[in-house]
Amino acid sequence: MRSRRVRRARLAGLIAVAAFAVGLSLIAYATEQLETLDLGTVDTRFEIRGSEARPDDLVVVRIDDTTFSQLKLQWPFPRSVHARLIDRLREGGARVIAYDVQFTEPTVPRQDNALVRAVQRADRVVLSTTEVDERGESNVFGGEAVVRRIGARVGNTTTQSDPGGVLRRFPVSFDGLVSFPVAAAEAAGGGKVDGDDAGGRYPWIHFRGPPGTIESYSFSRVLRKRVPEEAFRDKVVVVGASAPSLQDFHATPVGEGHEMPGAEVQANAIWTVQHGFPLKSAPGGLDVALIVFFGLIGPAAQLRLRPLVGFAVAVLLGLLFLVLAQIAFEEGWIVTVAYPLGALILSSVGALAVTALITAYERQQVRDTFARFVPESVVDDVLDRADEDLRLAGVRRDGTVMFSDLRGFTSMAESLAPDEVIEVLNQYLSEMSASIMNYGGTLVAYMGDGIMAVFGAPIEQTDHAGRAVAAAEEMLTVRLPRFNEWIRARGLSEGFEIGIGINSGSVMSGQVGSERRVEYTAVGDTTNTAARLEGMTKGTPHQVYIAESTRASLADGSRLIFVDEYPVRGRSAGIRVWTLGQRP
Repeated sequence: MRSRRVRRARLAGLIAVAAFAVGLSLIAYATEQLETLDLGTVDTRFEIRGSEARPDDLVVVRIDDTTFSQLKLQWPFPRSVHARLIDRLREGGARVIAYDVQFTEPTVPRQDNALVRAVQRADRVVLSTTEVDERGESNVFGGEAVVRRIGARVGNTTTQSDPGGVLRRFPVSFDGLVSFPVAAAEAAGGGKVDGDDAGGRYPWIHFRGPPGTIESYSFSRVLRKRVPEEAFRDKVVVVGASAPSLQDFHATPVGEGHEMPGAEVQANAIWTVQHGFPLKSAPGGLDVALIVFFGLIGPAAQLRLRPLVGFAVAVLLGLLFLVLAQIAFEEGWIVTVAYPLGALILSSVGALAVTALITAYERQQVRDTFARFVPESVVDDVLDRADEDLRLAGVRRDGTVMFSDLRGFTSMAESLAPDEVIEVLNQYLSEMSASIMNYGGTLVAYMGDGIMAVFGAPIEQTDHAGRAVAAAEEMLTVRLPRFNEWIRARGLSEGFEIGIGINSGSVMSGQVGSERRVEYTAVGDTTNTAARLEGMTKGTPHQVYIAESTRASLADGSRLIFVDEYPVRGRSAGIRVWTLGQRP
């Protein structure tokens, strides 16, 4: 279990990350900092949805290059030409004629009158303008009075592109005048439309598909009656420019790299109004809830799961959200995507970074701890065997346990000052510990002037017995003489002897302790016997006792000298004991 301090630090860090991610994302949402990116996700949703069925009650008449080529006319066309087209559409049974050409300035009276009479004959003609006076009225045909008298309507065709120049929405009304699509839809028999019906003043255009999705015919072909007789019967017909020279093109979410003529944009907007504005923005409260939720996901996942697993879960939830956002879009709802995903990215990356930093710090702390009792060369191997809480779980394996003790130190220490006692003890433990760690042993504990070490745990060593015996020999022949020389140089003593007990067998080892203090230990009969062997060296001419089990595990035990078989407290049978012989 990680320490309470580390857990508190991690929790505080994750809370800070969540607060930062949510707060920053909400500020960005309120100030529309990611609006262009978020709108781009709407375009992607249109692309994924693809084209929908071509409307059967809507058609476009294009003033295109073919028209200019066949009619041999320059723009603007004489108004009598427009009058003839309106007559053709009336004869074809058009339900509404939505004429996206502005007639605000007078021209030749005969031409103007021809157009006015054609509009009056047709009935249900919607004319366009972008010029509105302070009363919200247009100047088409000289003013609203003339328009009303001939049974026509005027709609505002003003459009406002989103950031990035893409046209995605249209106004319900602009400058006090109802918009062109709304006027056309109302003329087709729909009820009165307002912002509440649309879900806002600027509703989304429900584009049916890319340019060309809506049925269209060339202006000149209609004028020459070269289209099917039923082409316009009981349909809303939108007449407008599509020739590049007329510069009425717009980038749209469904353009697939191609701009859409203004007349077709208006036709899509009319379909949108006729069908009750099927595409609406999700409530702002839902957007805020999504931002908060995804801002908490990253830290929550890191708190409950392993770092990479938690990050993967956050990524999967983000992908699931994109799928659900697409499903919602196809059901008619546009939820914000950029801001919740932004919160998710900030929180997930930030939480992973906090977890990584705290884990790295904790790992370094644990590494420093392990380095005190295992050789530096195997510290990383030890950590690799640790569990997710950086603790060594209990294992049982064959190993060799060593106990050593400094003889006569306690009585000498009574005559020394405390700082001298500690200095001598540190010098002794440093010398002996170096031998143990040089041979790959693990320092389990210091017990005053005693040392407990284990070979073969936590890192498995097949030659654990040989390592223990070699370490004991170095302690006796190299480290102890050096320590005694240091003692004599200070006039503290003529020197000391040590006792060492070594026993091999099954060892149970692992980390034990509380949240506040954790230690590595090895327990079991093997450990108890090694401790008793060390105690049995007292009062004998031998400084090291080696158990039969250790000798049997050596690759070459010929240098060991048999001492005797002794009874050992706690064991029913005696134990054969050996000691180190002289090197030849």
